[in-house]
Amino acid sequence: MQTVKVLPKGQITIPKDVRKQMGIKVGDTLVIEETDDKVVLKKGKTIFDYAGTLPDIGMSIKEMREKAIEEVAKDRA
Repeated sequence: MQTVKVLPKGQITIPKDVRKQMGIKVGDTLVIEETDDKVVLKKGKTIFDYAGTLPDIGMSIKEMREKAIEEVAKDRA
């Protein structure tokens, strides 16, 4: 377990070894989950993480894109 300090603007620095282990890079999105006494950070998924998850049902590219965006929104909720 490691300890970090919260800066005046509410920022924290994720230790380098944790970023490396989790594959967190500059510009990545993290999802924050709050529980009773914990704050959990999860690596957010992008639309590209959902590539290949939709069945081939004859949807147009636009329809597939809209469906993928809906799935990402559900995952982040």
